[in-house]
Amino acid sequence: MAISVSSSAFKEGGMIPAKYTCDGNDLSAPLAWSGIPEGTKSIAVISDDPDAPVGTWVHWVMWNIPAAAIGLEEGVSAKPQLPDGSRQGLSDFGRPGYGGPCPPSGTHRYYFKVYALDTMLDLPSNARKADLVKAMKGHILAEGQLMGKYSRH
Repeated sequence: MAISVSSSAFKEGGMIPAKYTCDGNDLSAPLAWSGIPEGTKSIAVISDDPDAPVGTWVHWVMWNIPAAAIGLEEGVSAKPQLPDGSRQGLSDFGRPGYGGPCPPSGTHRYYFKVYALDTMLDLPSNARKADLVKAMKGHILAEGQLMGKYSRH
């Protein structure tokens, strides 16, 4: 089963506006999703860049987003725990919350992956992508993704 993921800020395969990057305000882009299956207990989001010179660079890990959520607003707070119970782990920038695209050269692809899970996850606030992926194993009911591109000028 596939989740449909979109953003009002950019289209699938389109360029991510600078305000969502290190060249702008470094805000998280608004995301919307649909197709969350029945039985979903929580939603997780991973954003990463497979084109980074050091290997895949992780820009955002978030979990325990309420199952009823239909997206994330622009500029999600970088706090490890949000008022709705959502949790954010560490990006490869070494801090919680979203870290925007900041490619050293060329045009990179940035994936925003959304997962519907049949459970809530008990992860520490210093959890990273590998911890989240391990915790989600066997609990993914559906997933979807949106890909945007960015290059610095």
